Amino acid sequence: MSPKDAPGIDPASLRKILLIRLRRIGDVVMTTPAVRALRSALPHAEIVYVVEEPCRRLVEGNPDLDEVIVVEKGQTRRAFLGLVGRLRKRGFDAVLDFHGGPRASLLALLSGAKVRVGYGIRYRSFMYDIRIPRRASGGPIHSVENHVNLVRALGLDVPEISSLILPDPGAADAARVEALLAANGRRKDSSGIGTNGRIVVVHIGAGNRLREWGPRNLAELARRLETLPGIRVVLAGGPEDRAAERAILEEAPGVCSLVGRLDLAGTAALISRAALFAGPDSGPMHMAAALGTPLAAWFGPGVPENFGPWKPRAAVRIIQRSLDCRPCRQKDSDCRDVPCLRSITPDEVFEACRGLLRIEAPEQ
Repeated sequence: MSPKDAPGIDPASLRKILLIRLRRIGDVVMTTPAVRALRSALPHAEIVYVVEEPCRRLVEGNPDLDEVIVVEKGQTRRAFLGLVGRLRKRGFDAVLDFHGGPRASLLALLSGAKVRVGYGIRYRSFMYDIRIPRRASGGPIHSVENHVNLVRALGLDVPEISSLILPDPGAADAARVEALLAANGRRKDSSGIGTNGRIVVVHIGAGNRLREWGPRNLAELARRLETLPGIRVVLAGGPEDRAAERAILEEAPGVCSLVGRLDLAGTAALISRAALFAGPDSGPMHMAAALGTPLAAWFGPGVPENFGPWKPRAAVRIIQRSLDCRPCRQKDSDCRDVPCLRSITPDEVFEACRGLLRIEAPEQ
């Protein structure tokens, strides 16, 4: 969408803007270029962002935002109505719904904003004054571009889309990560690596079963990476990944694991500290892209054209399969074998990682 397509909005009248993106790590991070575009076009506007716990840590401290309003996940009806009342009193000139879910779209509708902008989603399009298609007729469109198109719908010019933006990890979070790494270090062995060396973060969480590469593949990758000179592998993931962690450590018992022990700020500090991030199409992958950490990512049912690392600040290797069934609507899929993902081998990912680490293969 170009500014001329917007239905008669005077940009000078936009003094208070409400943004909504409630959840999911990658989805929140991918809104940050749109936030930057909005701030660049309206430097004096008040910009407020509504987000759920724990994703507040992804936008708190963002220099392009004036305020972050945090809501609890699974908010009660009373709490929701209280939030609606507070927003209506603010007198927002426009609301941009980056989310499009049932609660987010209802919040946009009831916010009292003079102009409501969102996606043309079935059964919810009527909640917006301006509706933007989420899928392009001419081919794939990246999620970041989708979000920026909501900004353009206000009649604002966006000549260039920025990289992803994450606040730099604080000193306290960095120190906490260092303490955890020291406490979970290995004794120095014949490889001479000890508790030092370059860190490779292997993220084992995937978000849903169609993105799960499998504990056996992850264990094999971790074992092989540990054989590289000067490399220390650190597993990362959330509390929901504990079962996968146990399965991986049974096959790779010497690997350091911080699974379930870091919040989002700590995860950002760990990724920022790493020489390489390796993981699936996931939120932490987007964090690595924003933080300037080289990354190797494996993609299954999703495709990089829609959800790949956006303007990464360091080198990237994508491992994927070209199959007729990709991309697929994961919510509707009953695929059990997931050949697009499970046919990717640990050897392929290992070689991608080794190349990014600039470690030569040993002579045969």
